[in-house]
Amino acid sequence: MIPRIHQSRVYTLGPERKGGKGGEPKIIVLTFLMILLPSAVLLTLPVFSVSGLSMTDALFTATSAISVTGLGVVDTGQHFTLNGKILLMILMQIGGLGQMTLSAVLLYMFGVRLSLQQQALAKEALGQDRRINLRGLVKKIIIFALVAEFVGFLVLSFRWVPEMGWSTGMFYALFHSISAFNNAGFSLFSNSLVGFVGDPVIISSLAALFILGGLGFTVVGDLSTNLHKGFRQLQLHTKIMLIGTPTLLIVGTLMFWLLERNNGATLGHLSTSEQWLAAFFQSATARTAGFNSIDLASLTAPAMLFMMLLMLVGAGSTSTGGGIKVSTFVVAAVATWSFLRQKKDVVLFHRTIGAQTIVRSLAIIVVSGILLFLAMFALMITEEAPFKMVIFEVISAFATVGVSAGLTAQLSEPGKLIMVVVMIIGRIGPLTLAYMLARPEKTLVRYPEEPVFTG
Repeated sequence: MIPRIHQSRVYTLGPERKGGKGGEPKIIVLTFLMILLPSAVLLTLPVFSVSGLSMTDALFTATSAISVTGLGVVDTGQHFTLNGKILLMILMQIGGLGQMTLSAVLLYMFGVRLSLQQQALAKEALGQDRRINLRGLVKKIIIFALVAEFVGFLVLSFRWVPEMGWSTGMFYALFHSISAFNNAGFSLFSNSLVGFVGDPVIISSLAALFILGGLGFTVVGDLSTNLHKGFRQLQLHTKIMLIGTPTLLIVGTLMFWLLERNNGATLGHLSTSEQWLAAFFQSATARTAGFNSIDLASLTAPAMLFMMLLMLVGAGSTSTGGGIKVSTFVVAAVATWSFLRQKKDVVLFHRTIGAQTIVRSLAIIVVSGILLFLAMFALMITEEAPFKMVIFEVISAFATVGVSAGLTAQLSEPGKLIMVVVMIIGRIGPLTLAYMLARPEKTLVRYPEEPVFTG
């Protein structure tokens, strides 16, 4: 008797392509758009907004939420109904965890398994080795996110419930906890967190949430598995994030305090302890969180320029944050330093960084620079705004930070569409777009090398 073979269902997230990874960027973009476009249509319905929303504004808002950017053309707390705010929370959660993660969760819940190629795609999107168990990985990510958000919810509820009442206080706590952990930056307060600039409970808890979310799921997974073995046993990427994140926070805090302590419109009117708290919060939030506890439009030019640098660097890879990523910045900086010292290998923490990683980091920086230039140039044509405001707003959108110097609310229709494209590219990654547009060409021919004079 021939035994019966039970075949399990295999779900494909997109068209599989033989012969490599060429189709993976398209799958990422398509799944992103499959969530974005219906969400934008929903936001135009009266049940989700108080006074209605045009299709352009709805698309902008949905893009900002799912790309966890936080830029808004309307007042989130005043314009959206309860249903609208709940929809924004769902989009922020999807954007923060990634559509690949949540797709895998839903399919596992219904007893459906991913094809081998799609499992590989999900692991790559999460920055994990392809040998790792995807089901266990997704479980760890979801548990970590829910626990972090729940703790944040409890702390914020403790602070807001006595002031707002049980229902309003708990809803505000839940909304801001999800927004903070996913580095989204959406706030139900009209002036973001300016009213809580000196409140250590609110500022510290929200900062802790978006710092945790910005570390990256790769780092969290590595720490949970190997931390007990000692720092040396951690992955190189984890070491870079554990050193780079606090370094950027400390340097950012110090620079903001030095540059703004005498500015009466930002830090100057605060007590010394409140100044340091505000400087720390702005240093942390600049790297993609999107909240602000001071008036960003009143920043001095040096502080605004420094904030743009922090926004560009961003958070960690495979995290809820954006930017070119801390590891990309560190690899490029270390490679440059090694070149200046005329060293053949790029070494960090007694590990050699491969040439492919270095080239990829440089490619991310170059492609990002080109895209930023094109977006800034386009906005300068469509908008009548100061040069520094255009630069600040574009970098904020590209790095999915979400802080605004005041230009977003005044954007024209073409300007809003430009920013939508910038936010999408910033979230899916500039190289993903480049891979999707470029056609990989393999060749067996190798040409002789010849020097080119540079510099």
